[in-house]
Parts: sequence; C-alpha cells; structure tokens
Amino acid sequence: MSEPRTVVVAESIDADAVAALRRGPCFVTDATAEGALDASLPTAWALIVRSKTKVTKELLDRAPELRLIARAGVGVDNVDMKAATARRIRVVNAPTAATASVAELSVALYLMLARNLSARVAATKAGQWKRGENGTELAGKVVGFVGYGRIAREIARLLKPFQVHAIATDPFVRTTADGTELTTLDDLLARADVVSLHAALTPENHHLLDAARLGRMKKGAYLVNVARGPLVDEEALVAALDSGRLGGAALDVFEVEPPTRAALLQHPKVIATPHLGASTHEAQRRAGQQVVDEVLRALRGEPLQSLVNPEVGGSP
Repeated sequence: MSEPRTVVVAESIDADAVAALRRGPCFVTDATAEGALDASLPTAWALIVRSKTKVTKELLDRAPELRLIARAGVGVDNVDMKAATARRIRVVNAPTAATASVAELSVALYLMLARNLSARVAATKAGQWKRGENGTELAGKVVGFVGYGRIAREIARLLKPFQVHAIATDPFVRTTADGTELTTLDDLLARADVVSLHAALTPENHHLLDAARLGRMKKGAYLVNVARGPLVDEEALVAALDSGRLGGAALDVFEVEPPTRAALLQHPKVIATPHLGASTHEAQRRAGQQVVDEVLRALRGEPLQSLVNPEVGGSP
C-alpha cells in the first residue's frame, strides 16, 4: 500500500477546515511556524497558502513531488503561474470566499469618503466639534467599476437601495444582467463620482491608473482600491489629490505592503486600511473550507471546481 500523500499547510487557515483535512486520505504537515516550510517542501504533494507565502519557481524547484497549490483567497499573484503550469501543477483558489466581505468594505469606504467621516471622527475624538455642511450623499451618484467580476457585481447589488447609477468597464464582460451600463475606461473615468477598482493585477494593468488617467477623472471624484495596490501609480495619486483633481481616496491595498509612502498615508484626503477586505471571520472560514474541499477532491481524483490553470488538464 502506497504512503499517503503529504499536504503542507504553510499559513494558518480555519481550524475546522484543517480538522476536515486531517480526516482525509493524506498526511497533514503544519508548516505555519517560522522557517518550517523549507523542511516540508521535499515531500509535499499539495501546498496550502494564503498571501504571505510567495510560491516562486525557486520554491517549486524545492518541491519535486508537488502536484497541487491551493490559495486560500481569490488572487493568485503570489503564485508563479507560469512555473506551476510548466510543471503541470494544478492551482486552485477560493473564488467566492471574500465576495461579501470585500463588497461590504467597499460600500463602507464609499460612504466614508462621501461624508468625510474619517476626518470628522478624528476631530470629534480630539475634542473638536466640527459641524456644518459635511460631504455629499451617495444617492444619485455615478459609481464606476473598473473590472466587473463577482465582487463588483455584489457591490452593485448592495448599492441598489442608494439609487446610484452603476457603470463598468471590463474587457471580458459583454453584457450585464443587473442593468449596469458597460462603457470604456476613459468614459468611466470622466463620468464616475466614485471609481472603484476591481481589476486583476497583470503586467498590462500595472499602473492602470497613471497620471494621465487620473487626470481624466471627474474633478472632485473619489478613488477606491480594494483590489491590488500596483493598479495605481501612488506618486501620481498624491499629485492628483494635492491638485484638487480628486476629492479623496480610500485604499485597502498598496504598491508595497506594509506601505511606506508617507505622503500618501498621511494625506488628509486619504483613508488607508491594512489590506483587510477579506479579513472577516466569515470570509476566512469560507476560504479555508473551500480550499480544503478542493484538496480533498484532488486526493480522491475528483474534478476540481476552482482550477485556475485548466490547461494543465485532469488529475496529475
């Protein structure tokens, strides 16, 4: 009888999900402690990661038995997809785990920007009593989604009671079932009161919003980025805020994390949060459960439901 395959858990995931994995046809190695991953790689058949672990070609070279990478989250930009696919290593993710959490955070950030809540909360806690006209309503405004996938569609659904006009640009979306208007990126930037980023980080999308595109945004508009930091040229963003071109920005992600650009972090028009879009109890629980379910399917030789690189084919 062959030895059970080894599944290496490189980062902490939901405890119940790990318990379910241990009941499966595999041997589970906990490599979450500092420095533990290296010793686990030579025998790893599957590797479970979140966002901290960078699955590079060099790491893959140290894992000769690896056949499956499970990312407990949506994006897989911490995985060298080219190297994994070349090795015919299947990569799976948890595509729906964080949808509700990121969508709710996005709506909260829209409202905070519209009402200038961050500054007013800080002032009140500091003993100041700044009343008078404060911000604007979200109702009746144009919200533009750059990328119209699962999360953006959920945000549009949540915004229905606010009676906003939703527009979107996405090269992979031809029609929408929810009434959201599809348009070009330039038209969206010119019309949207809130520009909300939900595009994937690809080489083509690096600094998607550069100085030129930020300059095309509607004067006084707000920018919200809960996707990936490098989609925005942060230096150009600071300049657009300083000039008054933009009314404010809310950023959950940054070009470098933790962020180091003081001019951005300390800017009075910026709301900055520490990449916590998916950091709810519910989202993390779903992420752990979804990737463990995929690992167990792979171990049993069953079809996978969230295969990111289908070109590698069926079971390894």
